[in-house]
Amino acid sequence: MRWSRSFIPTLRDDPADAVASSHRLLVRGGFIRQLMAGSYSLLPLGMRVAQKVSDIIREEMNAIGGQELLAPVVHPAEIWKKTGRWDDVEGIMVKFKDRRDADLLLALTHEEVFAHLAAEMHSYRELPQLWYHLQTKFRDEARPRSGLLRVREFTMKDSYSFDLEQAGLDVQFEAHRGAYERIFTRMGLDSIQVEASSGNMGGRDSVEFVVRSPIGEDRVAVCGACDYSANLERAVSAPEEVEDDPWPGPPERFPTPGIRTIAALTAVGEFAASRRQIKTLVYMVGEELTLVVLRGDHDLEVQKLVDSVTDAVRPATEDEIVGALGAHPGSLGAVGVDLPVVADPALRGRCNMVTGANLDDFHLRGVDVERDIGVGRWLDLRSVKDGELCGRCRRGSLSVSTVIEVGHIFKLGTKYSKALGATVLDRSGRPTPIVMGSYGIGVGRSMAAIVEAFHDGRGIVWPLTVAPFEVVITLLRPDRVDVRRAADTVYRDLVGAGVEVILDDRDERPGVKFADAELVGIPYRLTIGPRSLASGQAELRARDGSVDETVNLDDTVDRIRDLVR
Repeated sequence: MRWSRSFIPTLRDDPADAVASSHRLLVRGGFIRQLMAGSYSLLPLGMRVAQKVSDIIREEMNAIGGQELLAPVVHPAEIWKKTGRWDDVEGIMVKFKDRRDADLLLALTHEEVFAHLAAEMHSYRELPQLWYHLQTKFRDEARPRSGLLRVREFTMKDSYSFDLEQAGLDVQFEAHRGAYERIFTRMGLDSIQVEASSGNMGGRDSVEFVVRSPIGEDRVAVCGACDYSANLERAVSAPEEVEDDPWPGPPERFPTPGIRTIAALTAVGEFAASRRQIKTLVYMVGEELTLVVLRGDHDLEVQKLVDSVTDAVRPATEDEIVGALGAHPGSLGAVGVDLPVVADPALRGRCNMVTGANLDDFHLRGVDVERDIGVGRWLDLRSVKDGELCGRCRRGSLSVSTVIEVGHIFKLGTKYSKALGATVLDRSGRPTPIVMGSYGIGVGRSMAAIVEAFHDGRGIVWPLTVAPFEVVITLLRPDRVDVRRAADTVYRDLVGAGVEVILDDRDERPGVKFADAELVGIPYRLTIGPRSLASGQAELRARDGSVDETVNLDDTVDRIRDLVR
């Protein structure tokens, strides 16, 4: 490949809307171009990286017995209605009608389609199976941002396992865990496995693969003393215990004019510290108004509530709250209320607490939680904070950090197979729903995560395994016949040796060529110019600084081949 004949539109300046380093550098390096919000074209260099990432994924999936197929992007509504997700994922799903007035959607994932295909199996003898594909997904993200990290249209590898029993699913789940570890290691990523919420995917267990990054949108907690790690949507800790002074008698109402927040009540000083207050939130769980109560200094992790109930969850509107409780948010409480109440266990046994009185500008003090509040369910609802004691080992402290999710594996169970009739006859001849697993990796997001991990002030520093080219030959003074002839010879010999090389033969100043090579991030640069050629040599440098040497032209191919292999 010759640079002069390639489409590599590098830019000197950062795009105005780019915050993430990967967004900025992939655009500047000529890897991607935005078509509209959350939708990008992969240019030739970007396509080469995406193909490298995809090849790594394919190799590891094939190694654990995966069979590649390709399912459609447009799905009939019928199969999604059977699983109940036609309405469950409203908002990010793009629905439309065809000319026959049939309801269709753009695939945001493929569980329904693969379960539909699995219905063609009839006997346990056909199991286990593992199928995968790399296909386009479309999710109508409300706020696409950060380049390839949060997009609307993307390519994802999703694989699906099919087994007769749970034990078989466990085997395939662990096989994927190992494959994902190898995939991310080969990409150069230092991934962490964390317990995660399955969300609207359903199923029993799920594990996320994440990499630490300040630009990440997820947060995880990792224990420093044991192997516990979890997304904050699932993480548990052991909050410090609080001793309460007894309060004589029933709760007492007192005026709090204009006070609407925990912080405002705490600031008054004479009433209660935040850990002595009860935070009351109101949600609609299905069709039922429900009070959610936590300690005042704790925050609700909404996904924990969603995962703990079977109905849809949304925040109640102010009109719904006032109509049911007679007060506005900020003056709410669960004392004496005839509504369902769910409470976080950090409130168990607490007394002499302060909460809203369900009368604007008034609160109650002296509240005994178990005496005065009719808690229907105790659920772990709070969001873990950095430095808290690990909820598993109760020895180490939890470190909370921001991360990029690069992979997610799920134990789906029989949710989709039951809904779509994917059953087989078991060893006794009885119809049995197939047990499924689902496993995903985003190709574009992996690319972006790699750039976030490997870049400097001059540009991208691609790991060799995913770089668009392994070597760039930077030709100085292309107008000199002897220099061009020497560069062409080395180029042909490297190609013949199986090295992925691009020859920068452009009629540009050396500084421009050097800057572009560093911006694009090709691992090795061989510079051939009149001065070094006069002594039969060339300059060889590694983008990461690990190599900086002068080599004889006759030894160049062997030296580079050793480096890249």
